[in-house]
Amino acid sequence: MLKKNYLSLFLLFNIILSFSQNRKVIELSEGWKFQKGNPENASQIEFNDTNWQNVTVPHDWAIYGPFDKEIDKQIIAITQNGEKIPTEKTGRTGSLPHIGSAWYRKSFNIHENDINKKIILQFDGAMSEPEVFLNGKKIGEWKYGYSYFYFDISEDVLKGNNLLAVKLINKEFASRWYPGAGLYRKVTLTFKEKENIKHWGTFITTPIVTKSFAKVSIKTKVSSTHGKLVTKIYDKLENLVAERESSEAFGNEFEQNIKINNPNLWSPENPYLYTAKTSLFIDNKLKDEITTKFGVRKIEFIPKKGFFLNDSLTKFKGVCLHHDLGPLGTAINRSALKRQLTILKDMGVNAIRSSHNMPSLEQLELCDEMGFLFLAESFDEWKKPKVKNGYNRFFDEYAKKDVENLVRATRNHPCIVMWSSGNEVPDQWGSEGVKRAKWLQDIFHKEDPTRPVTVGMDQVKAVMASGFGAIMDIPGLNYRVHLYEEANEKFPQGYILGSETASTVSSRGIYKFPVAQGIMKKYDDFQSSSYDLEFCSWSNLPEDDFILQDDKSWVLGEFVWTGFDYLGEPTPYDEQWPSRSSYFGMIDLAGIPKDRYYLYRSRWNTKEETLHILPHWNWKGREGKKTPVFVYTNYDSAELFVNGKSMGIQKKTKDKTPQHRYRLMWNDVIYKPGTLKVIAFNADGKAVASKEIKTAGKPYQIVLDADRKTVNADGKDISFVTVSVVDKNGVPCPTATNQLQFDVTGKGNFRAVCNGDATSLELFHKPTMKLFSGKLVVLVQSTKETGNITLKVKGKGLKSGSIQITSIKE
Repeated sequence: MLKKNYLSLFLLFNIILSFSQNRKVIELSEGWKFQKGNPENASQIEFNDTNWQNVTVPHDWAIYGPFDKEIDKQIIAITQNGEKIPTEKTGRTGSLPHIGSAWYRKSFNIHENDINKKIILQFDGAMSEPEVFLNGKKIGEWKYGYSYFYFDISEDVLKGNNLLAVKLINKEFASRWYPGAGLYRKVTLTFKEKENIKHWGTFITTPIVTKSFAKVSIKTKVSSTHGKLVTKIYDKLENLVAERESSEAFGNEFEQNIKINNPNLWSPENPYLYTAKTSLFIDNKLKDEITTKFGVRKIEFIPKKGFFLNDSLTKFKGVCLHHDLGPLGTAINRSALKRQLTILKDMGVNAIRSSHNMPSLEQLELCDEMGFLFLAESFDEWKKPKVKNGYNRFFDEYAKKDVENLVRATRNHPCIVMWSSGNEVPDQWGSEGVKRAKWLQDIFHKEDPTRPVTVGMDQVKAVMASGFGAIMDIPGLNYRVHLYEEANEKFPQGYILGSETASTVSSRGIYKFPVAQGIMKKYDDFQSSSYDLEFCSWSNLPEDDFILQDDKSWVLGEFVWTGFDYLGEPTPYDEQWPSRSSYFGMIDLAGIPKDRYYLYRSRWNTKEETLHILPHWNWKGREGKKTPVFVYTNYDSAELFVNGKSMGIQKKTKDKTPQHRYRLMWNDVIYKPGTLKVIAFNADGKAVASKEIKTAGKPYQIVLDADRKTVNADGKDISFVTVSVVDKNGVPCPTATNQLQFDVTGKGNFRAVCNGDATSLELFHKPTMKLFSGKLVVLVQSTKETGNITLKVKGKGLKSGSIQITSIKE
């Protein structure tokens, strides 16, 4: 009975992630107390936290706002952008109140059966500079807010009640984007026997991969120098496919080589995962057991030819992602991450770059399962600073430890095919930078000799001259498309990666006239044109990269800046207020695709049809004026009709501008209200697809569309509901800006709302917001009870809308 009550107590306040006879992992999620500020003696048991806020972890305390231009206001010249004169930057880190200190406290119980066990306390990420206390005693600290780290608390826990306290501090001038604040990733306790498999002590590789068999190499570090290790490998259907027993350790490490016949190879098209179950026996008694998912796959980078996955030439069709999740801030949520990846998968993306930080473990798990190649990045800054209080303060003491933790915690993920030791670091100049690059790369190689290392380099002339670029496994160029040829001639590797590309800027559903290419274009409404012809002073339009990918075998592929908009860095409006989030995304902050999404989809998603028309066709006041029409499609030609009258056939061609090679454009269309229709033709000239958009009348009715109508009753799962309005004929209203209100009843809660407008100062957690370009997204979160959830949306003068979501136990 005692054991049952103890288990119930843990279930009440935590989530048991895994449980076996000799090991259990428990997530410390609920029952946390939170207080912003620096209360005296907050780490002590006797401190009164009655009035502290009750929160669940992961938690980002700054996302709740308000937005304020004075927060982290930076007077700075951004050297990465070519600026030489300092100016006031108000939205660079999102204008959310993330500056300052905060405390988290949580009580947990240690049963007498566990008091003599090995107990590991792990933090997946804590923003930032965490100091950790247990029962009033400081047990350790870390510095980097993006790093995973852990402490052995076996000697510090008490039988019965224990008090964990964490102090965090975010300094001003410490980031170039919104970093978040708080315990924004998981906190876990691992219980195991004193004789055990070491934390992050398993390393699985597949050094030989053929269609008929694969060699799986498993290195396992243990706490003792003797014993027996048994590893069993199971397929996706839990069938045993191979096993190996070893009784000889080399020091404290077992090395096992196991053959899998006719392996199912992991790839983005076939993300097949095996499971290795490793058991440690001492004197024939089971002491520890751990399961590890892995993929069988082969990676090769071949000079002048490119990247090969399982002997198949593969171009990186990648995007860069910052770590915030829009209206959720940086607090990790698996359903929000999965929605992001689902949207990217539909676009044809096959690769993710975590920029410019270490990825969450949940993101890597999903990339394994859903099939994304991954470039895992470590730092945005080395010894030389970009911002006053950045990572430069910790580089000497922590860089080695941070890289080791990154690799050891994540190296079994088959999705990871490259490491990045840095992004646009000022250390690119001079001999000291070359030494640091080599030093970091050697650490990666020591921890993982199976994957290459890159750096995102923007100072291409400097790295060609210094040798910095020549020593890297993979030369990664950020932009500088005009230097690709010269760099490839001077670098010895025989290939170049577009580690960061494009930086095209746009606002969803906003179009500017006249339609022309523009560098750092600014408008009075602080929006950017969605004709996808505007870019930054250091960057270029998408087609410049497309041509390199298509015409140069030695270009490995690209990682576009960025997949999704993110909080902070509102270029080109980082000197204007209010602008508090980016314009770079192919998808806006709410997760709604922009027009540019379909430009990339037409090239990357080769399995499905893309036929997308822009702009919308609601232009009161533009009657009789030129209003260019673009079509993004994977067909080579199409005919455009305005109110039934043909505007002619356009074909993709290499003979004009780069845009004509990848877009169909009718630049002389005169606006008349009515219907735009496009008919696409296949290579034989046969009409095979059509699409049309119509001029809408006044907004009349609210329409709701959920990404999922069934959610898990775990208190964390989220359904993302897109809200739009239509006229009396059901035609979408693309310019609507109605103020809407939201009400959630039943077994769920209103979690947040976002409209994708980079200039909006409306708070995400308030149940009201204006439509932006006719749309917004409401986040409905489950409780732990099963049943129905109803979202009702209303707005003045509009017919209300509602949708029902079902919450079940999975």
